Amino acid sequence: MKTLAFAAALAAFALPATAGDMSTDKTMPAIAIEDAYARASGPTARAGAAFMAITNASDTDDRLIAVASDVSERTELHTHLEDANGVMRMIEVEDGFAIPAGGTHMLKRGGDHLMFMGLRQPFEHGEAITVTLTFENAGDMTLEIPIDLERMDHGGHGSHGAMSN
Repeated sequence: MKTLAFAAALAAFALPATAGDMSTDKTMPAIAIEDAYARASGPTARAGAAFMAITNASDTDDRLIAVASDVSERTELHTHLEDANGVMRMIEVEDGFAIPAGGTHMLKRGGDHLMFMGLRQPFEHGEAITVTLTFENAGDMTLEIPIDLERMDHGGHGSHGAMSN
C-alpha cells in the first residue's frame, strides 16, 4: 500500500499543472507548467529558486505578472542581466514575463526564474513547495514544485553565490 501511495505521489509531480480558460480547441488549458523544480544551495541557504517551462496553448498572449509563496520572506520574478562591467546580476522583473500565444517561456538557471529570498526553512531534497503564479489573462495557478537539490542543469546559478552547487 505504501508503494502505491508513493507511486501516486510521484505521478502527481510528473503531470503538468494548468490554469486559465481552455485553449481555442477546448481540449488544452490555456497555460501549462512542465518540468518544474526548485533548489537552494544547501541547508544554510537563505535563498532559493524555481525553474519550469510555461506553455501558452491559447491564441492570446499572456504574461506571468506575480508569484507568491509562504516559503520565504520575499518571492519575486527574477532574471540575470549583464552590467556595464560585464558582471551578471540577478534583478527583479517588475513587469513580468511574456508568455506568447502558442509559445513556451523557459524559466531556467542563468535566465528568468522564480526567486525565494529569506527562506523560512531549508529546502529539503524530495519535498515540495507550494507556489501561486498569477497570469495577466489566465489568472492564478497554485502548484506544488518538487525540490531537487541534485539536478545539474546547464547555465547560470552555479557561479552566482547563493545558488552554487
